Parts: sequence; C-alpha cells; structure tokens
Amino acid sequence: MTNLAGSLQTPAHIGGQRRDAPPDADRVTLAAGDDDRIPRTFLGTADVAVLALTFLIAHYFAPVVQELLLPGGLLGGFLPEVFPVPPAPTDGFPVLSEVAWLLIGTAPATLVVMELAGGYGRLVRQSAFRLAGQAVLAQTVAISFGALIGFALKLTSSSRVVIFTYGILSALGLIGYRSAVWGYQRRRLAAGVYAKSVLLIGQPRAIEWMVRHFRKNVPDNEFRLAGWLRVAPESGHVPERRRDDALREIPLLQMGEYADIGDLLVHHPIHEVIVIQSSGGRDWLRPVIDACDYFRVRLRIVPEALLVGNLRDLQLAYRGDPLRLPEVVLSPPYLDADSIFVKRLIDVVVSAALLVLLAPLFLLIAALIKIATPRLPVLYPWKVIGLNGRPFTGYKFTTMVADADAQKEQLLALNEMTGPVFKVKNDPRITPVGRFLRKYSLNELPQLWSVLKGDMSLVGPRPALPHELQRYELWHKRKLTFKPGLTCLWQVSGRNRISDFDEWVRLDLEYIDRWSLWLDLRILARTVYAVLSGSGS
Repeated sequence: MTNLAGSLQTPAHIGGQRRDAPPDADRVTLAAGDDDRIPRTFLGTADVAVLALTFLIAHYFAPVVQELLLPGGLLGGFLPEVFPVPPAPTDGFPVLSEVAWLLIGTAPATLVVMELAGGYGRLVRQSAFRLAGQAVLAQTVAISFGALIGFALKLTSSSRVVIFTYGILSALGLIGYRSAVWGYQRRRLAAGVYAKSVLLIGQPRAIEWMVRHFRKNVPDNEFRLAGWLRVAPESGHVPERRRDDALREIPLLQMGEYADIGDLLVHHPIHEVIVIQSSGGRDWLRPVIDACDYFRVRLRIVPEALLVGNLRDLQLAYRGDPLRLPEVVLSPPYLDADSIFVKRLIDVVVSAALLVLLAPLFLLIAALIKIATPRLPVLYPWKVIGLNGRPFTGYKFTTMVADADAQKEQLLALNEMTGPVFKVKNDPRITPVGRFLRKYSLNELPQLWSVLKGDMSLVGPRPALPHELQRYELWHKRKLTFKPGLTCLWQVSGRNRISDFDEWVRLDLEYIDRWSLWLDLRILARTVYAVLSGSGS
C-alpha cells in the first residue's frame, strides 16, 4: 500500500480507550469559532481588483475629469488657485498600455502599507475610523510612490489628472468594499453568529463563580456557555450548598462527569473548554487535557484559588484576553486561513463546474435507473455525520433494491470489513445498473452538491453513518474533526483491499495530521486515475 503522507505512530490511550496517537509535529486543526477571520488572500486579491477597476475608470474618464477641472468647468471655479490643472493634451491622453506602470507600481505599495497598518487582520474587530484610515494611508503612500516613479523615470506618459483621479477613486473603492464587509460581519457578530460554545468543568462552587463572571464581563454574542461537567469533590470535602441559582442558567450536560468529555466533544459543537482546577485532587485533569489535545479543542485551565479567594490589593492582570481570566491556555496550531480559503475555493469552483458539465451524464444515469428499475427513486438520500458530529443529508444515485436495509440483517455474516462498517464485495442487493455505477464511482456524483453547499469537501475523511458512529471507539471519532470528503487516502490506497476498519480510520487520521493543499491535489489526481480504471469501488 502506498502512503502519501507518512505513517502513524503506535496506539496510545485516551480516557481509558484506545486511540492512535498522531505525530506531535505538524499538528494542525480547523479554527472552530473563527468564522469572522477573513483570509488574507481574499482581502489582498479584492484590494488588487479594486485598484485595477478604479485605475481603468480613472483612465477612461480622464478627459471628462479634465473638462470639469478646467476654467469654465463645473469645478473649475473652485480649484484652479489651489490645484492648477494643466490644459488638455493636444494629442489626447496616453493609451492604456502607456500608463499601466502606474497600476503596476501602486498595487504592491498598497498591499505593503495595508499589511503594516493591520489591514489584513480581523476587520470586524476594527473601528470604522481605523478602517477608513488604513485605506487613505495606503493610497496616499501608493500614489506618492507612483508619482515618484513617473518623475524619476521621466515618463512623459504620466498624467496628473489620471494619477489623482485614480488615487481618490481607489481610496473610496477600498473604503467602500471593506466597509460593506465590515458592516456585514458586525451584524453577524451582534446576532451571535460568531459566538463560541464554551464548556465548563469543575466543582459547583467554582462553576457558579464562572457563570456570574460570564454574565458580568463576557458578551454572549462572542462566547456562549453550552453547559458544564461535574468533578467529584475532594476526598473528605463536604460539598457546599449552592449560594445562588447561577448554575440554573446553564445545563449540567446529560453525561454529567468529566470522564465523558471525549464522547461529548464529538457530539456537541464545543469550541473551547474551561477547567477550574481545585487545589486538591488533580487526577481528573490529565484525561481532560488528553481529550482536548486529541480532538484539538482549545483548553483554558484556571486555578480555583484565584477565582473564589479574596484579594485585597492584587488584581488580576489581563493581556487582551476577551474572557478576562487568570488562565493557562492550551491552543492547537490552527490551519492557515488562506489555505482553508483556497481549499474551499477549489471545492466551490470544481463542484460547480462539474455539476454543469456533467448535467447530461446526470440525466443519462437517471434515465438508465428509471428504465431498469422503474419503481426505484433516482436519488438515494444519504444521512450521515459530518464535521464535529453535525448530521446532514447528501445524495447518491440509487444502486440498491428497495428493501436493501431489510436484507442487510441477513447478510451480516458475509461482511468483509471488521468494525462498524458493512461491506460485501458481491452484494446481491446491488442492481445491474448500480453495479456499473459503483465500478466507476458514478453513483457518488450527486455528492458534488454537498460539496458546493459546504457540507463536504472534495477531499476529506469518509462521512460516518449514524449507526456506525454508535460503534466507534473514541479514537475513531477524531476523524470527525475534519470536514468529510468525496475521496481521501483510503480510496487512492486501494480501498478494495482494505478489510480492517481500523486501518481505514488510520488513513483518515493520517490525512488529517498531514493535510496540505499539495496533498489534496495529489489525492485528486490519483482519484481520477482510480475512477477511470474502474477501481473506485
């Protein structure tokens, strides 16, 4: 078997259950709850597009602007003494190719100044004044740089009207589109769309303090308490009676105990975990750290003594932390936002293009299914579990008889896969047309719609069926920390020859641990070969 991304290490333990310990190096994860972070690649590309558009407008409308500024023009009576305008060229303004140097010179300067001024940080966290100031500063420096180039090189094709019109329009363009994005994100922020779900773990007294702290200091549109898990009181310690009803504001989650955190992180969209560490027993802390590390969830450890103790002169010092807590933060190294943006862009472009280009093939397959099996629906609704345990419904072309699920019980003895997955090589439930579709993976094509919607990606781990997930071991469930895909390492590594579900999951986890855009492209290329050669099923 050919591995595209290295090998996994030997099994370890987490929460008393077996798991495959990923390599410590190159650990990355999707930044859950960071939906307000706009990729730098997108902002930079949009900036250059605005500059190009405003440059073209400035060039083609330069004669009109010239007429407005000359004496007798609409603005001529106001500007000549302050801004003397040269007469219109007798031979007309230079052609576009002769002034293209202005755009070529100012675009890089704009990007550099924007970067230095923080223009590629989180827009929603910035003020409107700073947003406008960044655009004005960037264009002032860029236009000055462009004018300096024209003067130094003695470019006779330069036009002050074009330069200054371009400068004003580009600044307004940058302010306009960035303000639109900023306003959209601010509305979503106010509505709580970007709020992170927080899980608390600790003893009731400390949890009460934390609930009151959130109520007083933490905006609920940024962080939302999802619930809490109980820690057993220290040996010989008598639990205190609740002093208020703060705990009634958040539920004690159904599992209830800290030891259940592994399963909880799979089935609930938890972005961060806050542990309130008591001064006594610490045996329970290690499993919590291991679970958050394994499922790549940010963990904040807060000493209980600093929360419920009485400080006279000392005060808690915060360094820009929105939660305003005395804490140790264990945070996974997140995937680069630009890489995630490019991955999603590839998903959208490729899936949309294939849905359009393959539309005739879709109709042909639908006709074949209806002709061969008139009573069967064309599409089979595929109810599966996706990213972070969230269910969604995808679609495949129907390849099995109507009572396939009922017949499955009779075929369990023929299952060729170990573990929760069911697979029979010569499955008698598959229709003749379905067998052909599966041979070339044509039955998977409707899932391109799930890719376009964002439920799936072109490349990613295999989605889990609900009944399979119930039989997963804890280490299996880490595959749900990455968006599922149409293809992955297991498919291009000879999935017909893989009969061990553990090996299947190891390949999924290997992909997660070693993910890169280059790896995605290699997997896609090998998938095309597997499909065309008929080895895709």
